[in-house]
Amino acid sequence: MSPAADHSKQITDLHTVLAISRELASTTELMPLLRKIEAATLQVLQCERATVFLYDRDANELHSRVATGVDEIRFSADQGIAGEVVRTGKVISIKDAYADPRFNPEIDRKTGFKTRNMITFPLNGFDNTIVGVLQVLNKTPGSFDPWDAQLVETLGAQIGVVLQRQLLLEQYAEKQRIEADLDIAREIQQGVLPEHPPEAPGFEIAGWNKPADETGGDCYDFFALAGGTVAVTIADATGHGIGPALVIAECRALFRATAPLSHDLATAVSRVNDVLNNDLPADRFVTAFFGLLSPADNTLRYISAGHGPLLRYVRADDAITELKADSFPLGIMPDVAYDKPAEFPMQPGDMMVLVTDGFFEWADAKGEQFGIERMNDVIRKYRDHPGADIIRALHEAVLTFADGTPQDDDLTAVIIKKL
Repeated sequence: MSPAADHSKQITDLHTVLAISRELASTTELMPLLRKIEAATLQVLQCERATVFLYDRDANELHSRVATGVDEIRFSADQGIAGEVVRTGKVISIKDAYADPRFNPEIDRKTGFKTRNMITFPLNGFDNTIVGVLQVLNKTPGSFDPWDAQLVETLGAQIGVVLQRQLLLEQYAEKQRIEADLDIAREIQQGVLPEHPPEAPGFEIAGWNKPADETGGDCYDFFALAGGTVAVTIADATGHGIGPALVIAECRALFRATAPLSHDLATAVSRVNDVLNNDLPADRFVTAFFGLLSPADNTLRYISAGHGPLLRYVRADDAITELKADSFPLGIMPDVAYDKPAEFPMQPGDMMVLVTDGFFEWADAKGEQFGIERMNDVIRKYRDHPGADIIRALHEAVLTFADGTPQDDDLTAVIIKKL
């Protein structure tokens, strides 16, 4: 080709790159953008195949969502020619693929395609960080020449900026979608918490919950049973977030379904445990308190399935007894025979204070935890106040003690008080 013809072709190629850049800039979705990049590369470089590899910096992997004629490809950025481009940031042009030891012929064997030559170049974003690699195969006709190497640098710069923009937009959209889903999950989870306790003549029942994340692994519940008995529960699944939130929702639903069918609390708890044991993975379990409050005889009967401590306040002595958990948590093993429920005959002013460990394990900047004794001090100080006020005072005391350290665990509290 004459110098004049070469010059004319180069001008045409550059005009094509500019036209492609404008078209790519108008695309607002990633997959259509990748397909346009593939088509544009085939057009400008006159080759048979093109593959866009996106660079996953966290995993140090390259993966393709679009590759002419093949399925998705994923491999370590420490391997192959594309990996070398990531590491060096250089354009690599190979005239004879099978003569180069860096070439991996495995894809050719799988697809029946025959790679003759290739050029691989980095896709850099506006901040010059690498966002991917573009690899083109089999120049038609002949091999890639020095002008092709210059052209891919221009094309790669245009593609890299547009691709980085789109990846950032996709990440932002995904973040927005996840946050919207979490908002819905939080609304659902908060919506199943009881707004008001059922009637329990002579008693006051209060509950409160504040998850550490959008959704939490704690819950509380109370509901009326036949004969005026009120079922009360507080539960804490391991961890916090979406997974534990699903576990705790199942636990709540199981107790609601089981308690009315059994006159024996130990049997009901055992049934809940068996179902959870079948459903939960080995590293998940739930600690829970299950109580039946009988206003008729002023007695709270309860079982603690690994949940503790329980704080039992007796007004006549101004004494708080810290009751340790003495039964298996739920979901660890099947066929657990839970003991006969403990009983707390309640006199005026007596309280059962139930909290999850987010309260007493919250630590200040020095690593010291709020602890049970400070909780006891708040309970005694506000003993004559309504249960909701006592919970509010506990929360405020923890916040004051923590002095700005973040909430790392869910907070849930229930108070049962004899008026």
